[in-house]
Amino acid sequence: MTTSAEIMERYKKVMFPAAAPYHGDNPIVVDHAKDQYIYDIDGNKYLDFFGGILTVSVGHCNDEITQRTMEQLQVVQHTSTIYVNEIMVRLAEKVAELTPANLQKVYFTNSGTEANETAVMAARMYTGSPTIITLRHAYSGRSLLAMSLTAHGSWRLGGVVDPFIKHVRNPYTYRAPLGLTPEQVVDLCVQDLEETIATTTNGRIAAFMAEPIQGVGGFIVPPEDYFKRIIPIVKEAGGVFISDEVQTGWGRTGGKWFGIEQWGVDPDIMTFAKGMGNGTPIGCTITTPEIADAVDGLTFSTFGGNPVTMATALATIEYMEAHNTPENCAVQGARMAEKLDEFGAEFPFIGEVRGMGLMQAIEVVEPGTKDPDKVRTAAFVDACKAHGLLLGKGGLYGNVVRIAPHMNVSSEDMDTAMDIIGKALVEVS
Repeated sequence: MTTSAEIMERYKKVMFPAAAPYHGDNPIVVDHAKDQYIYDIDGNKYLDFFGGILTVSVGHCNDEITQRTMEQLQVVQHTSTIYVNEIMVRLAEKVAELTPANLQKVYFTNSGTEANETAVMAARMYTGSPTIITLRHAYSGRSLLAMSLTAHGSWRLGGVVDPFIKHVRNPYTYRAPLGLTPEQVVDLCVQDLEETIATTTNGRIAAFMAEPIQGVGGFIVPPEDYFKRIIPIVKEAGGVFISDEVQTGWGRTGGKWFGIEQWGVDPDIMTFAKGMGNGTPIGCTITTPEIADAVDGLTFSTFGGNPVTMATALATIEYMEAHNTPENCAVQGARMAEKLDEFGAEFPFIGEVRGMGLMQAIEVVEPGTKDPDKVRTAAFVDACKAHGLLLGKGGLYGNVVRIAPHMNVSSEDMDTAMDIIGKALVEVS
């Protein structure tokens, strides 16, 4: 029987070393997965509380969704956008039905990277301005443009430069200048945005782009009035607002379908990927008719609107509706946050517990300081793995533990995960 060590030896010979798997010298080599569990080829079973980076949204090989995928595979697998298929129209109608404001026109692609690129292209063509303002600690994808949008040094590869992309201070209250209240942090962010527009542009911009909660940045949650104060400045400069919902979309933040709805503002463009397809590669950009009409010219996506992907994504969203997963995210997220807060009070190396819904994070620091402790973070995630629980990492310094279970997670699985986290915290104390 082939072992994980043998597969990893072969892996290292044929794969880019930059695509480094989690858990160092002892990575998971997956054999199969079902519902909330992943099984490796060595026979170990893991409760998955990271979902392939918030992508497997309602369980591995979900029976209801898999059946719909198989049915579509037996009808038609691929046409590209040179032909129309009804399942693509049905999914677009569903996205338009659920999204806020006057968002009606949809463009499908393969990933969040492409969805974000489509949004930037549309904003630039609509406004006639090339300038995009985004946030420090943001992550927008792995193309050259998306890496230019990204303000997270370790994910900017290949000497990416786009002079029309400007990065402004993000509302990271935990790492704000000493002593500032959340309200003062917002004041600082507003001032920085205004100064950036005044000093580095001609006063006009194409768009402000932001994640409602920063994902790779470490589940950074802004103060309540942050977006309400930022968006009027964007509008005054002629820009549109792009809400990057690749990680926050489809109920993940709890109680509402989209993360930006938690902050009481309307976006002009929204982008989706990851959990929208429950593991099937998908990207989606939706905007107003006026902005969509400004994309004047020819463009296509070979696999955007693929019938099998469309059927899977529609089945995923309809499953979420039928099982009211946004509400489950709120209920189970509150239970998780309460327990994590208890851990935060008990263990001095937990600098902050933060999050919303089923996006919760622990920032690990040297006790008595805010100095990041990347080593203890890795040890903690490894300890959880040893007990059968999979978590994620993030943050600029690699010291944030990201906890994001499937959105249909049960109370029993939540209790199991919290018990394992408690044991692992003791072990790395």
